[in-house]
Amino acid sequence: MIVGTAGHIDHGKTSLLQALTGQSGDRRPQERERGMTIDLGYLYAELAPGAGLSGFIDVPGHEKFTHNMLAGAQGIDLVLLVVAADDGVMPQTREHLAIVQLLGIPRALVAITKCDRVEAGRVEEVQRQVLDLLAAGPFADAPVIAVSSVTGEGVDALREALLQAQNEAAARSVTGGFRLAIDRAFSVAGAGIVVTGTALSGSVNVGEKLMLAPAGKAVRVRGLHAQNQAAEQAVAGQRVALNISAERLELMHIHRGQWLLAEWLHAATQRLDIEFQLLPEEPRNFEHFQPVHLHLGTQDVIARVALLEGSRLNPGERMFAQLLTNAPVHAVKGDRLILRDHSAQRTLGGGIVLDPFAPARQRRSPERLAQLKVLAITADLEQALPSLLEHSPGGLDPQRLARQFNRPRDGWTLPENVRQIETRQGPVLFNAQRWGILKFTLLEQLARLHEQEPDQMGPDRDRLRRFSGLNLERATFISLLDELLVAGSISASGPWLHLPDHQVRLNADDENLWQLLQPLFEDAGFDPPWVRDVAHAVGQDDATVRLLLRKLARLGLMHQVVRDLFFSDITLRQIAAVLLRLAEENPQIQVTAFRDALGLGRKRSIQILEYLDRLGLTRRIGDRRQIRLDSALATSVVN
Repeated sequence: MIVGTAGHIDHGKTSLLQALTGQSGDRRPQERERGMTIDLGYLYAELAPGAGLSGFIDVPGHEKFTHNMLAGAQGIDLVLLVVAADDGVMPQTREHLAIVQLLGIPRALVAITKCDRVEAGRVEEVQRQVLDLLAAGPFADAPVIAVSSVTGEGVDALREALLQAQNEAAARSVTGGFRLAIDRAFSVAGAGIVVTGTALSGSVNVGEKLMLAPAGKAVRVRGLHAQNQAAEQAVAGQRVALNISAERLELMHIHRGQWLLAEWLHAATQRLDIEFQLLPEEPRNFEHFQPVHLHLGTQDVIARVALLEGSRLNPGERMFAQLLTNAPVHAVKGDRLILRDHSAQRTLGGGIVLDPFAPARQRRSPERLAQLKVLAITADLEQALPSLLEHSPGGLDPQRLARQFNRPRDGWTLPENVRQIETRQGPVLFNAQRWGILKFTLLEQLARLHEQEPDQMGPDRDRLRRFSGLNLERATFISLLDELLVAGSISASGPWLHLPDHQVRLNADDENLWQLLQPLFEDAGFDPPWVRDVAHAVGQDDATVRLLLRKLARLGLMHQVVRDLFFSDITLRQIAAVLLRLAEENPQIQVTAFRDALGLGRKRSIQILEYLDRLGLTRRIGDRRQIRLDSALATSVVN
């Protein structure tokens, strides 16, 4: 069990721990000289023979060192709230109590110290103050014990209460990836760098590799201590010291606020969606985009709070919000955090992380708020997944979900109505029914595009994605399209996509123009006119004629051999027949033989041959051509 103290300055927290454990928490010279705890103190002691070591974290009570208190309060199992009998409840008593309540600390004990300095009536008066303070919160039934660190009065009773709490404390789950919020880093002669902290989840073994976050540097665990004893493994809920090593790793690179994480869990973020609660005692409303100090794990960073359900939050109320931090942080769903004002003088409130990978866009959309409502009431990934997918038109990344919930991907199974879609950028999860609706919508949109552009074969992939308006990443859209292509619901003609029964149709103006152009190409034989000559002959501009000829090429009526030179399909098949006759005489067709057979110049003949190479009728071998017998054009000409 990890016990953390809380309370106002000079209320006897350190002296009480010394009376309980026989050890002093103030080990720094400046702390002993000033008689005041400045930073965190760490003690380990058995509350009774054979009871096992309990860890104690002694926190400073001065308001200037509340940030240190916050770093020590993360991950404790029980808070020992200390109130001096002579002073009674003081400002830091209230603030520390508010902090541990916001952090969700499950248990509390209250020690009224310095009872040797006051009359019994004063002790009873302070007890009533404490009970009134706790009455409205989760610690209303917490035991209140009067003690004196000087005379020893009540110390045994407090020790018994701590033992009972230790026996009743629930073991933390060791599932999920290992997470440790670093609160100290130092160097040990002969060993190297050692970091300490409370293990918040998972387990770690000697020899294992971890990630130093948010820097993203891989380190190896050379050795470890759990609850101040050498061990091969440490688990969630223990105070842990890790001897780590890595190439070019120096002590100056490590500080309080960093994390040690399982490698797969590392993913730094600067946007977090949370459920934010403003303390009832806060004198002012909280305004949208107000700057704050964010305390998460042992980290303290500046952040802005974007309120997602309004422009202000009244004292005592809750609201979904998004934190935008000025530095990368680490979090998983369910992490507790504290927000203090920008000057770090008072605690404003706290929150629970819902999604550490919050979106930058549409963060106030109905779909996003619906997702946050699901996350706020559901802790289990499998239970939340179907509801999350109902409000996720673009699907969900399973790797991101694994990190968000701290659940390795191989440790959970998909519900029956959830499909995993494989894309080029990795798998994406979809509601099976929604995936079917997306297919139907895409087919509808393609049909609508055919109606708007009957003279076009169809769009390419990117144009169809834009036209369909589906809220999908490109890789996911390609997977959706590929399924429809494999099923035969969509056909592809080169890069053009179309419904299987779609036929390109010319509009009336194009039909009229084609009637004028067609005789010009038929009369020209193997030497058709250039676009500019055709346009001049029919009194049209070059662009109009070129556009129509390209449409006819997509219809298969014309062939664009070079940019402004088109052959009719009938003429090209006649040319193919000439090639087949030449191949019967000599399989290796020379350019000169082809030129003489058509009665054209060498340049034009080569242009035609290169186009037939692209069509797949011929294969170039040096300066000759050979017929590809498997060519569709060759087969159609023969038949």
